[in-house]
Amino acid sequence: MNKLIILISLLFFLFSCTQTQSQMESNDAKTKIQPKDLAVLKQIPVDDKVEKTDEEWKEQLTQQQYYVTRKQGTERAFTGEYWNNKKDGVYICVACDNPLFDSGTKYRSGTGWPSFYDVIQEGRVGREIDQSLGMVRSEVHCNRCGAHLGHVFDDGPQPTGLRYCINSASLIFVPEKQAEKKNE
Repeated sequence: MNKLIILISLLFFLFSCTQTQSQMESNDAKTKIQPKDLAVLKQIPVDDKVEKTDEEWKEQLTQQQYYVTRKQGTERAFTGEYWNNKKDGVYICVACDNPLFDSGTKYRSGTGWPSFYDVIQEGRVGREIDQSLGMVRSEVHCNRCGAHLGHVFDDGPQPTGLRYCINSASLIFVPEKQAEKKNE
C-alpha cells in the first residue's frame, strides 16, 4: 500500500508540475546569457550575490528558464538539453553564470535529468527543505542568485552518495574546449 502511494505521488509530481512543451518554448526566442571565460567564471567569489527584480529576471530569461529558476518549476524528464550530455566542461547557472557542476561528477542516473554526485565548489549551491506535493525533499538552488536548480537525494554513487537531480533549464554548459580556446 505504501509503495502504491509513493508511486502515485511520484507520478502526480512528474505530470502536475510541468507545463506543456509549447508553453515553455513560446519564449525560447530570447537569447541565452553568453558565458564568459571559464577561468574568469571560476574566480567569481562564492559570496558575490546577484539580486534582480522579478521583471528583470523575466526580461533576461526565457519563459522555461524563468518558470524553473524563479518559480521552482520542473521540466519533464528526458526533455532537457543536458540530461544526456556527455561532453567535458562545466555547468553554470543560467541566471548569473555561477559555476555549479563539473562534467567529471555527472553520471547517468536513469531519471531523465542531469545528475551529479557533487558540486564544483562548496558554497556555490545551497539547500533548503521542500515540502511541496506532500513530500519532504531537499531543494538545491544557486547561492549567488537564488535560482532553483532541482533537488538532491541520498541515492547517488560514491564518493558522496548524493544525486543532484538538476533541471537543464537552470544550466548553461561551457565545454572545456571552448574554455581552452578563450584562454589562448
